[in-house]
Amino acid sequence: MSVKLPPISFSERQDRNTDSDSSSSTGEDDDQNWDDWVSDSFQKEGCPSLFDETKLPSATEAITYDREKHAFDLDHVCSRLGLDFHRRVRLINYIRKNKISSQEALSITGTEGWFSSDEYLVPASENDPLLQASFMDDWSDEDEDEETRDPNKKIRALEKKLALAQQSLLEYRQFMRQKLDIPNTNEAGSSSSTKPTRDDDTHYFSSYAENDIHAVMIQDKVRTSTYAHFILKNPHLFRDATVLDVGCGTGILSLFAARSGAKRVIAVDASDIAAKAERIVKANGFEDVITVVRGKVEEIVLPDGITQVDIIISEWMGYALLYESMLDSVLVARDRFLRPGGVMAPSQCQMVLALCDATEIHKDRIGFWSDVYGFDMTAMSEGLYEDSIVDVVGPETVASNPFIVKDLLLGDITTRQLEFVSEFSLQATVEKRTKINSFVLYFDTFFAPSGRPIPPETAVKFIQEGDAILADIWPVGGKPASKRRQSLGPDKEEITSFSTGPQSKPTHWKQTLFMLSEPITVTEDSTVTGSFHLRKRETNSRELDVEIHYSVRLNKETPSTETVVQMYRVQ
Repeated sequence: MSVKLPPISFSERQDRNTDSDSSSSTGEDDDQNWDDWVSDSFQKEGCPSLFDETKLPSATEAITYDREKHAFDLDHVCSRLGLDFHRRVRLINYIRKNKISSQEALSITGTEGWFSSDEYLVPASENDPLLQASFMDDWSDEDEDEETRDPNKKIRALEKKLALAQQSLLEYRQFMRQKLDIPNTNEAGSSSSTKPTRDDDTHYFSSYAENDIHAVMIQDKVRTSTYAHFILKNPHLFRDATVLDVGCGTGILSLFAARSGAKRVIAVDASDIAAKAERIVKANGFEDVITVVRGKVEEIVLPDGITQVDIIISEWMGYALLYESMLDSVLVARDRFLRPGGVMAPSQCQMVLALCDATEIHKDRIGFWSDVYGFDMTAMSEGLYEDSIVDVVGPETVASNPFIVKDLLLGDITTRQLEFVSEFSLQATVEKRTKINSFVLYFDTFFAPSGRPIPPETAVKFIQEGDAILADIWPVGGKPASKRRQSLGPDKEEITSFSTGPQSKPTHWKQTLFMLSEPITVTEDSTVTGSFHLRKRETNSRELDVEIHYSVRLNKETPSTETVVQMYRVQ
């Protein structure tokens, strides 16, 4: 719907929710009761040593005691072995359950099979403060390297650690509830088992078990050939690398990585398609390189003791870029598994907004209801302006210069930054007075072998109908494929890219249109300014709510119109 200012705006709602972000992200009110139960229990008694019966006042003092008395430094060992929260918990419980000596504990390599066993997630010692200390250690600010001396980078690094620790703690709570039969409770203390937790994942993952959706994605030549081009044209990057493919689907990206020389590829998918991916891997003779893991990347443990990977590849983009919220999972994978200096592929995505004359789309989707076989059915068009439209428009419909409303650097961005408000200014490019009935949103995707931000002057590649976009990778017409070029060097790398905009060959993402309930008129001197607001829907975190606030200045001699706010669902 559209309304005149002042409404209760997106940004005001976002500000009101800011103070509750940390509590809501760790599991809502029922989890607070769990925290209270744990906290009270931890305070009842001290912390025992890992290797004798001595009890110390706190976990910190117990760790110091073991370091001085038994020459075992828990923090140092966990850092040396690269243990995450869950593996640290397993180490503590393994030592306690098996009553091993400090010398035996120091010989642990981190590759032992029990590091993957849920048996050792169950506390060996009731109310063990070392487990609570493990959570705190997982996100606390430890050593300051050169990079984190920059205050902004330090904040981003701590946000990553905190987000990962919160996710780890939430998973551990859920596990312990199952093992100890702890009920979820609300603030009043009554059981909430009768009120099922909202599940935004079941339909999402089940939909990706169907063949049709994978056929559509693989047959999207812009998408698939660009990934293939990046992977197969950069053998220096993939050779002998350990690669994680998040949301692998049929495994096509994993196969490209194996063909490009990867030493090990771990292909992860939470849907039933994982079973077919495993068969595909074997059918193509890559079972010694590619391991398919069924599960959510937030919950899995990498096979064979692998704790870090060199490259993460994923095709996570959805309609309007962020629909489906798969990027959240990719960022968790980055924070859990990507080694320092590792590469995200893609490395950067830009969300682009422009004015659009989508007259034909309006006629087909909305306008035709005004005259159906001579009958007025405009009642059927009610609410249609509140939903975005995913469709294809041609380059001739774009009526302004494009404006980047969000630039996502995959190596740095946090999940909190995926909800945002961005100011925009769209300069009309029309040659005559034109009626504009929509905004068009699309995204450009970039692959930088270094993982660094692309130079500002980098232009995205527009692929056109008829382009031989696969010819330099696979033989075409009996001719051999061109020889792959090596890296151009750290100062002049080859950037691979594709666009989902109207100027390029259509992709399965198409474009996202936000129809205006009150069309605007622009000339060549017109400017449309405003703000673009995006957040996850409260009723389904995989869908999006969008607000566009805009006003029009017809030319330099006229003032801007009153600001209009229009709200949309991307679902």
